[in-house]
This record gives sequence, C-alpha cells and structure tokens, in this order.
Amino acid sequence: MTRTQNNSRFEQYKRIVKFLGSAAIVLLELGLYYFVWMNFYNNRMHEGFWRRGNWLVAGEYLTLLLILHRMYGGLKVGIYKYWNLVYSHMISILGVNFFSYVQVVLFDKEMHNPTALACLTVVDLMLVMAWALAFKKLYSFLFPRKRLILVCGDKPMFHLVNRMDTREDKYEIVRTVSITRGVEEVIAMAREYDGMIIGDITASSRNRLMKRCYAENIRSYTVPKISDILLRSSVELNIFDSPLYLSRNIDGLAWDQALVKRLEDLVIAGAMLLVTSPFFLLIAASIKCTDRGPVFYTQNRLTRDGQVFRIYKFRTMVVDAEKKSGPVKAGDRDPRILPVGRFLRATRLDELPQLLNILKGEMSLVGPRPERPELAAIITKNIPEFQYRLKVKAGLTGYAQIYGKYCTTSYDKLKLDLTYIRNYSIWMDLRLILMTPKVLFMKESTEGFVDGEWEDPALKENPD
Repeated sequence: MTRTQNNSRFEQYKRIVKFLGSAAIVLLELGLYYFVWMNFYNNRMHEGFWRRGNWLVAGEYLTLLLILHRMYGGLKVGIYKYWNLVYSHMISILGVNFFSYVQVVLFDKEMHNPTALACLTVVDLMLVMAWALAFKKLYSFLFPRKRLILVCGDKPMFHLVNRMDTREDKYEIVRTVSITRGVEEVIAMAREYDGMIIGDITASSRNRLMKRCYAENIRSYTVPKISDILLRSSVELNIFDSPLYLSRNIDGLAWDQALVKRLEDLVIAGAMLLVTSPFFLLIAASIKCTDRGPVFYTQNRLTRDGQVFRIYKFRTMVVDAEKKSGPVKAGDRDPRILPVGRFLRATRLDELPQLLNILKGEMSLVGPRPERPELAAIITKNIPEFQYRLKVKAGLTGYAQIYGKYCTTSYDKLKLDLTYIRNYSIWMDLRLILMTPKVLFMKESTEGFVDGEWEDPALKENPD
C-alpha cells in the first residue's frame, strides 16, 4: 500500500469540509447583515419592506457576496495563506457592504447613517480572522502537508522549489530525482510519498510518467510547457472517429474582439482618467517639490507586432537614474528611488499616466505588460517563444500581474500571458480589471524581489 493510500483517511471528505467551512462563515455574515438591515435601516425608511421584500434584499446580499468571493478568492480555504484569505474575504465584504449602503440611499432617496454598516464590517473582519485561523488549524490537522518527490531533467528547478517552500502548510519537497534514473525506478520511489511533481523533462518521459501515475493512483503535479497551454486552449472536434484539437492560431484577436476591446479601453480608461485627475495634480506637485525634476518619465517599450512606443509613468527615481547602471530592475532598497517614489511604487500609482497611452491606442487596459526592447532582446535570445506575447497590445494590467508575482520568471510570465491571449474574452478582461485592486496592496504580489536576492534566469546575459 502506498503512502498516499495510507494518508487518504480524510482526503475523500476534503470538498465537504471546505463547503461546510465556507457555508458557515457566509451564513453567519448573511445573518448579521439581516439583523442590521432589519433593525437599523428597514424600520427607519419612509416605506419599509415587508417579509418577501426583506427576503429579496437578503438574497441579493447573499448573491453578490458569493459572486465577489468567487472573484477575489475569499472562500479559498486550504489554498490561500492566512492573511491572503482574510484580505481576499474582506475585499468582498467591503464591496458588498458599500453596495448595500448605496442601495439603501437609492431605495429611500435620502442619506442614512452608515455607522451600522461600518460596525458590521468591523465585526465581519474579527469573525473572518477567527474563522480563517480556526479553519487553518482544522485543515492542517485533517489534511497534513503533502510530502512530494520532484522529478527533474537537465534544467534545475530551484525556482519551483523556492516557491513551493513558501507554502510549508501544504507541500514539502523531500526528495529530488533525475528522470535519467528511468521511469520504473522513479515510480517505485514515488510510492513512498504523497505525490510527485513532474518538472521540465522531455515530452516522451513525461507522457510515460503521467500514464504510470494514473495507473497506480499516484497524485501528480505537472509543470506545463508552452505547447500544453496552446493545446489546452484548442477546440475539440468530434467529426471523425478520432477526436481532433483545432488551434486556429490567428494573428492576435478577431476583428470583432479587437473592436469591442478598443471600445472597452476608450470608455473605461476615459472614466478612470476623469476620476483620478485630482491624484494627477497631487502626485505631480509631490514629485516637483522633491527635486524640481520632471514629473513624468518616458521610456521605450514594446507593444503589438514589436512596435516601439514611449510609455508614460510618474517619475519615481532620481533624474538619469540609469545613466551609469544601465537598464536594471530596481529593488526595494534601491537608493535611486525618491521618497515619494516608494509610495507611488507600493501603490502602483506611478502607472496612472499609462491611461494616456491607452487612449492613444498604444496600449490596452488588459494585456501582457510592455517590456523594454533591450531586455526583450535578451529574454527572446534565451526564450524564443517570448515574442508570442506581441500578438496583442501591451496592457496596464494583465493575467500575469494578477496570478503571478514581481519575481515570477520570464518563462512563467510568458505561460500566463499566453493563457490570456489564447482564452481572451471581454468577460475575462472585466474580471481581470475588477481583480486588479486586490493585488495592488498585496505584499505577495511583490514577494521575493529584494536587492540581490533574485535573478531571472532569462536575464543572466548582458546586452552586447
């Protein structure tokens, strides 16, 4: 009997445990809201709701809460870290409570005291913190971290190991073995662990290994190749006696998709520029008062089809910061960063001027982040597929920015960007736009990049 079979005592109940844990906190939040609604708002309105009307309001609150939890991951118990779970959950609570207050004002056509909903939000925060901590302990007890064996090829997997080591509550890579030992020997070793991570190995070895894992009920985690992402986003055809996968591989987006995306950019970017115009003035004054230098910083970047454009950013570093050092990434403690620049970088407000690039048609709201031509040339030399990102316009935010981190390697960012390009839809754009505020203030989104502590393997060569 394998170790995985020995440790599967509660594994079959994992979904039930997650569902019950999520249902408990959601129903508790719904009950608290219903109490606040009935005692502080409904009975103080000029024309209050009766029974079915109150049920409708409660149902609306529950529906919106579940939608936001689904979007921001507020119920991803056992997946997110403690503070990430609390943070994701509270974003949803803040959003639905704010919507509920606006709804009350619109219903009654009169401003109401928001204190009750504000107190409800604070109580929700305390409950969520207690719930997340209790569930984390219960989850760790019922489902202890998995002891995994990593199968690698010629390329080292240090980056993957380091990333998984940050989740001590879920995974522990206890052994690394080379595929050169042979599939049979690797399978024999894997029987002693909770699962296997199939790293960057040859396709033939990987296919045989995956089939053997399936046959012997060995849990496997597979690192996808670029070809996997292209295949996964293909269309399955069953017009013959053997299924086919169709990849249309058109250049960028279809004309109707491009038209809708452009309209989306103009409407949303225009509205954002109007709303954030006061911040433009405050930030410009702060930078000007720091060292009297220019407010904006422009730089060559790449967009669709390799076209070069000048990107706009608020200046966060000293004038001519790269005159001596050349194009290098700035770390958290970089002395070249202005005091106000640290705040702008931490809140991503230095990116606001790119709304102008979007209105000019050089960028889009959502897409792969624009790279510098010098760095792109180095990365493309090491990863030729990196140029696939240029099939669409560069974006202010993107799939890699939402689901990756600042220290995510260029190869992994390419996989994320291709996932977006291959699965593009207007709904995906809207979802990524709504999810962007979540990552703005998350420490994990910039996790792992400190001066001298991280280096992208694709940038090890210096430009000629």
